[in-house]
Amino acid sequence: AWGTTGHRVVAEIAENHLSGKAKRQLKKIIGEQHLAYWANWPDFMKSNPDWKMADSWHYINFPSGLSNIEFERNLNNSSDENLYKRALILMDELKNHKNLTLQKQQENLYFLIHIIGDAHQPLHVGREEDLGGNKIQVEWFRDQTYLHSVWDTKLVDFQNYSYTEYAEVLDFHNKKFNQNLIEGNLNNWLFDSYQKSVIIYANAKSGDKLSYKYNYDNV
Repeated sequence: AWGTTGHRVVAEIAENHLSGKAKRQLKKIIGEQHLAYWANWPDFMKSNPDWKMADSWHYINFPSGLSNIEFERNLNNSSDENLYKRALILMDELKNHKNLTLQKQQENLYFLIHIIGDAHQPLHVGREEDLGGNKIQVEWFRDQTYLHSVWDTKLVDFQNYSYTEYAEVLDFHNKKFNQNLIEGNLNNWLFDSYQKSVIIYANAKSGDKLSYKYNYDNV
């Protein structure tokens, strides 16, 4: 997933734009706490064997070169154990929460915050053959790493912002701009990330030495 900073940035920006109704509903689940506090819970729980089945909820991989129609078909034909289908299940359960315990509502919320964050890291909607860039070895300022890790953490942390500072930098207080961002649905957002992943793959290959120029072009 995004590193801890990236996930908190996404959650902080989301919280800045919640409706009053959404804020009231969230307060019933987590009280006065911020979404960013819980944005990394699903990653922290990976070490717990009880949550091993949730590993595949953080991503959904695709073949290369899909059109929008082909992408939609792949989404709809996928299993329930991926980012897309799990997000839909979590949203449905939270909307119809009357039969859920408070703990289950909280767990669903923590995963949903995290999964929607993952949906906006393009390599979480990357190619099957390289596991979203996890098999593409590169250097980042002379350190050996993988392309996926560059986008999860290296680019974000290189800016040296706290999560609240980075959220402030990225969050435009322009009503028309923000309204445009939230149009569409999860399918559209995932296809946007898929298209971004195509650009990322085109601009880096195994063995590349990435540093200031890559940061400048991609941050």
